[in-house]
Amino acid sequence: MPHLFEPLRIRGVEFPHRILVSPMCQYSCDNGLAQEWHLVHLGSRAVGRAAAVLAEATAVTADGRISPADLGLWSDAHAEPLERIFAFIARQGGGAVPGIQLAHAGRKASTAAPFYGGKPLAPADGGWTPIYAPSAIAFTEGYQVPREMTEAEITQVVQAFAAAARRAHAAGARLIEIHAAHGYLLNSFLSPLSNHRTDAYGGSFMNRTRMVCAVVEAVRRVWPEQYPLFIRISASDWTEGGWTVEDSVALAKLLRPLGVDLFDCSSGGNVAGVRIPLGPGYQVAFAEQVRRQAGVLTGAVGMITDPAQADQIIRTGQADVVFLARQFLREPYWPLLAARALGHDIQWPQKYDRAKVK
Repeated sequence: MPHLFEPLRIRGVEFPHRILVSPMCQYSCDNGLAQEWHLVHLGSRAVGRAAAVLAEATAVTADGRISPADLGLWSDAHAEPLERIFAFIARQGGGAVPGIQLAHAGRKASTAAPFYGGKPLAPADGGWTPIYAPSAIAFTEGYQVPREMTEAEITQVVQAFAAAARRAHAAGARLIEIHAAHGYLLNSFLSPLSNHRTDAYGGSFMNRTRMVCAVVEAVRRVWPEQYPLFIRISASDWTEGGWTVEDSVALAKLLRPLGVDLFDCSSGGNVAGVRIPLGPGYQVAFAEQVRRQAGVLTGAVGMITDPAQADQIIRTGQADVVFLARQFLREPYWPLLAARALGHDIQWPQKYDRAKVK
């Protein structure tokens, strides 16, 4: 089996190793536009020799933002500041691949940033209405009741994902991840707990997966053939009657022929109040099951903090890559430290080479 620092080629893109920066919302945008904060936040992880740096959940429509401070890509103007960021990432010499996660918040839209309480926002407080979902079911008590989407509105959102993918390519991204996890719009279509529709987008497994399939097909049509397409899924709702890891395996088998190259296996987020057994690597088993049973590339994410832990995930075939989030916030240069801990010699940034332990 490969190890953590073995390169991985997907389509026409070479990842120098298997450590990727997970998309992390920064809630620091002005009308969806990336700021200097994003250049420093994302750029520093490229300096730290991450194999890929993915920009946070990026709304494909203005009303698809989680908060008013979310990143967006619903107009050409939003691509301009991203172009500078992606170029910086690509220039760092370590092979970091610039990428972006495309998203729609669905029934979890129009909320405050977590550090401002994370509660739903009324229009008078900077929020908006309506918000959209497969069915008119609020996420939990105190949240807006979303409007059930019409088939025409579903088509418009599918087209918005494709338009955002075109802009991402124009800005210099070489990797797209579609966000179909954590209770946001695409995930809420998948789960029978949030999708009570009786039309072509609800009921059976094939109907509930129809919108995700349509988004993948629309993005893949405009996204260059040589560039990878990832998707983040919530592999389980962690509750009876919800989406299961077996459903995730079936979804992976459905999406692979449509052009998805890697399945980023997270979990939860679609049902409030669910008890999730948090702990080191608590989601890794999902990545392993999807990988083995669907025959696809997967990424493991969630409380992966130690170099030996990450290396074991790759060496034992549980996943093909690891996505780190909070650990990258603590240690922007984590790959450099992990390589030293595991006995691998990777190239440090020339300007930092004096700090490298020889």
